[in-house]
Amino acid sequence: MSSESAGDCSTEERAVIEVNEVGKCYQIYERPQDRLKQMLWRGRRRYYHEFWALRNVSFTVRRGQTVGVIGRNGSGKSTLLKMLCNTLTPTAGALAVRGRVAALLELGTGFNPEFSGRENVYLNAAILGLDDAEIERYLPEILAFADIGEFIDQPVKTYSSGMAVRLAFAVAAHVRADILVIDEALAVGDMFFVQKCMRFLRKFQEHGTLFFVSHDTAAVVNLCDRVLWLEQGQVREWGPAKEVCEHYVATLRETRGTSISMASPSRQATAGAVTDAPVERVDQRLAFLNQTRFRNDLELLNFRREVEGYGTGAIRILDAEFEDGQGHPLRWIVGGELVTLVVRALMLADLENPIVGFFVKDRLGQNLFGDNTHLTYAAAPRWATAGQHLTARFTFHMPVLPVGDYSVDIAAASGTQQEHVTHCWCNDMLIFKSHTSSVHQGLVGIPMLDIELRVDNDASEPVRERFA
Repeated sequence: MSSESAGDCSTEERAVIEVNEVGKCYQIYERPQDRLKQMLWRGRRRYYHEFWALRNVSFTVRRGQTVGVIGRNGSGKSTLLKMLCNTLTPTAGALAVRGRVAALLELGTGFNPEFSGRENVYLNAAILGLDDAEIERYLPEILAFADIGEFIDQPVKTYSSGMAVRLAFAVAAHVRADILVIDEALAVGDMFFVQKCMRFLRKFQEHGTLFFVSHDTAAVVNLCDRVLWLEQGQVREWGPAKEVCEHYVATLRETRGTSISMASPSRQATAGAVTDAPVERVDQRLAFLNQTRFRNDLELLNFRREVEGYGTGAIRILDAEFEDGQGHPLRWIVGGELVTLVVRALMLADLENPIVGFFVKDRLGQNLFGDNTHLTYAAAPRWATAGQHLTARFTFHMPVLPVGDYSVDIAAASGTQQEHVTHCWCNDMLIFKSHTSSVHQGLVGIPMLDIELRVDNDASEPVRERFA
């Protein structure tokens, strides 16, 4: 357990969650009849054995903090969250939660499968403390956020898992909660909805307290201030998100061991320095990887015109696409290849120094990489007038991306990097999907210009080995 004290707040008033030596014990019976025997013997004999899902858990959370909860399956994460939501009672210790709590726990928790989605909205909102007038006021926002159309009046038992999560999150997002608890709920659902949820969560962080459970440590580090690491029902560590997640990942690797199994391509041993002659620099492994199941296949989906966004409206994004070196639109990209992102926009006002930029994000809305046109033209700013068209081109080697869904935000502004006015920021205008990849850890894989392994047999010149 971390030596860091559980008391993280300077004043008691600032603490919204206080957990002191909390434990949860379950009685496990081998046979159904043992339960009856236990009742008849009135505790004089024991027909069960105890299982402590949690034991001696202590921590304190301040208002406005975002806390990640990590640990392997069975470590007690869900049990802790249920106690925070007052759906489970601790066996030992004391737990205090100050403020309205909204939770997304196991899929479908709190929903009556026989009720329609609309009826469940009323039921859940009432349970979370809203009166009838408040529910009526927030209902249009809840339905718009869930975006499940006519299914809102169908029984919840007919919903897909994604639809159920949409509705549950929409209710939790609009009950004006002080504390929001999310247990792997974002693992289900399409990319557009997950990114909408992440934008809501980042806004919620400005005033609320968030508990976020995920097996994705990169998402936890990106979103959370502090992390609680549970192991076998006890606190293994409590501290800054980056530090605790690094220790957790290191422990997982030590436990599982590191096993790398990959057929080696034919190699040539060469000696001497690399020539200084100008050559095109590419990842020397791509020729091999692209013939195997490790090739990073990226499927590009269509440009989306109707997306969420904001800005003054002085610039309108018309189109965006990826092109190859000959200017042909791409529908598939292989990670490591040279590509060009082309963005076309229309000027609706006269502006000095227009800027066009982009961000590539993963499924959880984390910005992976991006750039804009400002620095290239900082010494000679452009001027554009209403009615003119802008075309921005960004040429780069596409990183190797882990399997999953990705999107591209595109924006247009005017001014400088430090002081600018956003005229158009469009979320998720381009969507693409990584089907296969050689990357299994980290957010992206960078194509390597050179990888070298030296083997010294004696004091002679080292042998230089590289992929052919």
